[in-house]
Amino acid sequence: MTNARDLFRRYLSQQVALGRSLVTLPNRPGVAAPPHVAPADSPPAAPATASPAKVPATAPRTGRGRREAPRWDTDLPPIPPAGIVIPAPDSDLFAADPLAGATLDAVVAQIHACTHCGLHAGRANAVPGEGPADARLVVVGEGPGANEDRLGRPFVGRAGDLLNEILAAIDCPRETVYIANVVKCRPPDNRKPLGEEMEACMPYLHRQLALIRPKVVLAMGATAAEALLHTRGSLGQLRNRVHDYRGIPLIVTYHPAALLRNPNWKRPTWDDVRIARQLLDR
Repeated sequence: MTNARDLFRRYLSQQVALGRSLVTLPNRPGVAAPPHVAPADSPPAAPATASPAKVPATAPRTGRGRREAPRWDTDLPPIPPAGIVIPAPDSDLFAADPLAGATLDAVVAQIHACTHCGLHAGRANAVPGEGPADARLVVVGEGPGANEDRLGRPFVGRAGDLLNEILAAIDCPRETVYIANVVKCRPPDNRKPLGEEMEACMPYLHRQLALIRPKVVLAMGATAAEALLHTRGSLGQLRNRVHDYRGIPLIVTYHPAALLRNPNWKRPTWDDVRIARQLLDR
C-alpha cells in the first residue's frame, strides 16, 4: 500500500500543476521532495513586513515568550470635556425615605429581602454588590447573569475575569473596588431590565454610592449609563465625556461582556478606564 505521506505529496504536486499554491512537508529520509513549479501568472513574492501590534483591552500579561506589560500611564489619552450633570436631590424633611440613615450593611440586608419588583420571584440569590466601604472607584454594571445569580456575587465568570484583568492593569485590583449593578436580581434570560425594574432597584444603588462616596464611578454598558445619567443616549454619545453624578466624576465605557463579543471595542475601553484612573489621582 502506498504510504499516506507519499499520496499527499502527489496530491500537492497535482495542485501545483493546476496553478494553486504549494504546501511543503518535511522530507522523509530517502524520499525526494516534489519539484516546486510556480504558476505562470504568480506575482513575485512581497518582502515580509512586520504586522502592526494589536492593542489589547488591558495591558498584555507577562510570562515566557510574552513581552513585558506596558504601564497604564504610558501614552495617556487626554481628559475629555465635561458631559451630563446629575445634581444631588434636594433634601426634603417631609419625605419618607426608607433608606435614609441606612448603613451599607443595612442596604445589603434590605436588598436580600426586597420584593419590590417581579425579578425577586425568579432569583436564586440577590446580588447587592461587593467591595470596601471606602472604595475610591465604583464599577456599575447592568444586572446579574446566571453565574452571579448562582453565587450571589457581581461580575463573575468570563466577563468578571476580564473585568479583573482591566482593573489590575490600571493598578486598581478588584479587592480595592466596589462593584455593583443597576438591578440586584437576574432578569429572565439575561434580558435588559425593564424600566419599572430599574426604578425599583435604583434607590439601593443611589444609597450605596452616597455612603461610599467614591472619587470616580465607572459605568460599564449602556444600561448603567442610562440609569445613572437619566438618558437614553448611545455609548458613542456618552463616551469621551466626564459626566457629573451628584458631584462624582462618572466615565462611561463598554461592558466586559460586550468586549468578549466584539474585540474591536477593547482599545476604546482601555482608553476609557485609563481616563477614569487619571481622575482617581486628581
